[in-house]
Amino acid sequence: MISFGRAALAAFLALTAAPARAQDAVASFYKGRQVTVVIPSSAGGGYDLYGRLVARHIGRHLPGAPNVVASNMAGAAGVVAAQYIYAAGAKDGTALGLVYPNAIMEPLTGDRGNVRYDSRRFNFIGSANAEVFICYVATKSPVKGFADVFEREVILGASGAGAPSSEYTAMYNNLLGAKIKVVAGYPGITEIGLAIEKGEIHGTCGSSWATMTTGRPHWLADNIMRVIAQENLKPHPDIEKLGAPLTLTFAKTPEQRRVMEFVYAQADFGRPFLMAPETPKDRVEAMRKAFSDMLADREFLDDAARQKMEIVNPMDGATLQTTIDRLMATPPDVVERVKKATGGGK
Repeated sequence: MISFGRAALAAFLALTAAPARAQDAVASFYKGRQVTVVIPSSAGGGYDLYGRLVARHIGRHLPGAPNVVASNMAGAAGVVAAQYIYAAGAKDGTALGLVYPNAIMEPLTGDRGNVRYDSRRFNFIGSANAEVFICYVATKSPVKGFADVFEREVILGASGAGAPSSEYTAMYNNLLGAKIKVVAGYPGITEIGLAIEKGEIHGTCGSSWATMTTGRPHWLADNIMRVIAQENLKPHPDIEKLGAPLTLTFAKTPEQRRVMEFVYAQADFGRPFLMAPETPKDRVEAMRKAFSDMLADREFLDDAARQKMEIVNPMDGATLQTTIDRLMATPPDVVERVKKATGGGK
């Protein structure tokens, strides 16, 4: 009996010591190092704001408390940032990427020759919020509501191929028969906003509601911009108060609705953070835990509140990984309809 007790105690101590040793190893690695958060947009937009918010707070929750900095890497609607994390960035746990949902789905729904990564191999860390997208126009433009895009030519600004601003407008033209003229190639929403203010374009679609409420709240308060539609699976209560309908209500057939639902489903994982496939598992798990702990941190939440940044329906890394695997397994016939609908902004 005495011998058995000692063996059981030794086994128990070994089991409890293993996580502590792993924690110590991660802390030893991160101590004194710098972690870079790669942001897929230019400065000033919603993704930039959320990326920098995470960069300010996640280091406190990582073992070893590394310094965390943000770096903008705009291009190809987030594909440049995704490819950097996948192939060129650090594989040791010091590179954390924030990418557009569309960039994650690009290997499935885009031109596969333009991407050199398998989205299912990324280590997903989590998402701070479910995204809410909107269409808006300048109040002085001839567009008064979303129904107008089917009656007269509307000039909307967009980023590169694969960005929501490009894919959504393409879908409205190709799937629903809208008459949108797309001016594409803007680096980000900051530049699109300036073009609207200058009268070069009427507005944009596929833009984040959070970007407007956090970065440009005066647009609504001063009646500079009008929200004409919300581009989601479910209505947002604050946008409903503005009288903006769901674009889904303009689908005329079940097939059109299925395509739109697939496209909008990506908004559920809003602003996904990820690490390279080769990142050591203990550092991935440490980053996932740090991300989840950060979301419950009062200092983080107060910082987000001060900037009017929503932290709504966050998603942990494991759930995010499962959600993306499910979407990547979408039947080929549905994918082909999506690709046809979102393949161009004309």
